[in-house]
Amino acid sequence: MKNSLFIGLITLVMLLAGCGKGADSPKGFSLPKGNEQNGELVFNKYQCLACHTLEGYNDADLGKVFADPIPLGGTSAKVKTYAQLVTSIINPSHELAPRSRALVPVVDNNGQSKMTVFNDVMTVTEMIDVVAFLQPKYKVKPIQYTNYLQYQVP
Repeated sequence: MKNSLFIGLITLVMLLAGCGKGADSPKGFSLPKGNEQNGELVFNKYQCLACHTLEGYNDADLGKVFADPIPLGGTSAKVKTYAQLVTSIINPSHELAPRSRALVPVVDNNGQSKMTVFNDVMTVTEMIDVVAFLQPKYKVKPIQYTNYLQYQVP
């Protein structure tokens, strides 16, 4: 009886450990694959270089918002996965890098990012494309895209 109870308890713990955060878990999250070339157009359309730097892109034509712009690409303390890159765009205050928190002009009095929230401005397609443009510039784990099949009704 005790062995059965112990085995049942261990099984329950293992099952619960595999569940992640339940309904709030990002497991299985993926968007369709974006278009990198269109993403570069989106990046320029929303003048991202006004607040950011990106290796290989000249920002001389834009007035800088910050004296010390936030670099994009490379190795980032904040962006390590596809999901973190998407989250950084749609919810810039979600997880600020320690460097960002220290820069007063980058955050408001509540410690929130001053980055424009593009949720009501940028289309989903634009967001997917700008992520496709930026992702290769970061050292992030590649995403396993969902294969969206076209089903035909017999």
